[in-house]
Amino acid sequence: MVVLRLKRMGRRHRPFYRLNAMDKRSPRDGRVIEELGWFDPIAPEDKQLKIKVDRVDYWLSVGAQPSRTVCGLLKRVGCDPTPGKKLEAKA
Repeated sequence: MVVLRLKRMGRRHRPFYRLNAMDKRSPRDGRVIEELGWFDPIAPEDKQLKIKVDRVDYWLSVGAQPSRTVCGLLKRVGCDPTPGKKLEAKA
């Protein structure tokens, strides 16, 4: 199963995280299938987060499960964190 979760980077007392699509069995800082963005909790509010929303939508559409923290980050950028196919709104 593929999960969307954060991989910790940076140094001690200065965290930096990358948002990745990973196999559920791999360790937190292990092998990555695809990098989807980053999160810097110490940066100013407008420069904390960068996410490739189109790729995240793809992974969610094929059944990837986001972690609880990733769900919160996706909501901040306006992306629906529920996995599964999205129904297109008819205009």
